Amino acid sequence: MSQQQFENFTASSLYCEKCKAAMPVRERLLLILPEKEIYDYLCTGCASSVGQREVTAGEKMMAQAMSPRRPRRRAPAQRIQF
Repeated sequence: MSQQQFENFTASSLYCEKCKAAMPVRERLLLILPEKEIYDYLCTGCASSVGQREVTAGEKMMAQAMSPRRPRRRAPAQRIQF
């Protein structure tokens, strides 16, 4: 198995102090800097911050290069009526 598939992790649930349980989380972009992006994890139950994740510019470029490109959808043709 290739190790590249395990390079970037995102959390789906984290322990929340307010809820006293492992809760599903949302990832919110907090800050964009030239060398990295900082994401904040928010509890879906009480909306409190339960963690952060930093993505460096190099990691972001690698993730984009590794993801398969999706073909673009073509707009439906418009009919001209006279």
